[in-house]
Amino acid sequence: MATASPTLTLHPVGDGVYAWLQPGGESGVSNAGVIVDDDGATIVDTLMVRSQWEPFAAAVKELGVPARRIVLTHAHIDHVGGAKAFPHASVCASPMTSEVLDQTMPLDAYKAFMPAFEDEFDELAELGTRPATHEIDDAAQLTPRVEVLPASGHTDGDLVVLVADADVCFAGDLCFFGVTPLAFQGDPAKWAEMLDAVTDLADTIVPGHGPVGGKAEIRDLQGYLRACVAARGDPAKIPSGPWDSWLERDRDAINVERAALLAEGRDEMPASMMKAIGFG
Repeated sequence: MATASPTLTLHPVGDGVYAWLQPGGESGVSNAGVIVDDDGATIVDTLMVRSQWEPFAAAVKELGVPARRIVLTHAHIDHVGGAKAFPHASVCASPMTSEVLDQTMPLDAYKAFMPAFEDEFDELAELGTRPATHEIDDAAQLTPRVEVLPASGHTDGDLVVLVADADVCFAGDLCFFGVTPLAFQGDPAKWAEMLDAVTDLADTIVPGHGPVGGKAEIRDLQGYLRACVAARGDPAKIPSGPWDSWLERDRDAINVERAALLAEGRDEMPASMMKAIGFG
């Protein structure tokens, strides 16, 4: 069951394991995490703009251990934008994420999709992110506590971070709890199936967006994704369900369109998403 954990603080979810939750969870407002090992800390995602990553980095510094590693769960800017806040840490990412980090930021698209951060995006574009120093394309035991597992469904380059000794999984954007997911680069049907594996990893799930949850929240997310597939291109056909109270329900159109395109064998960005980033 999702818990009302405090936001904007390093909230312990296990021994030496912390979740940094941002309130809301809408576009541009993601979560992050910290796992402490004997040699220092592993940072899971780095948030997006200075107003987000600066207090997070300050809280990590107060732990009194060096940030040794960053694991980026995927390439979306709200998870990778703050990598320079940890300049001495290695950056571990999937090959897909690594490729995106080497590209020029689509600044106009970011501003159109997340106008609340428009002013900060200019600074972010000037600062830049950090490239990956290590690519992960298979299961990897980074430290005695930290295992990184490749996944797909939300994007083709997702990673999840498992801390088995604390029964905690940082699922990145494979999990949205209380927030409508965004599948413009994903496959809702494949994503729903992938969540079966995530369910088996740990009892405590830190999602990319929303409060800490577990198996019940994953099942609700699966139900929503399968409803998007069954809608066959018509968002009005998504039935009532636990998602009725979720944030960002305007994403229904994007998710349903993406599922319908894939059903037709068309691996394309939905027109509704193109419109949302200023190209429609």
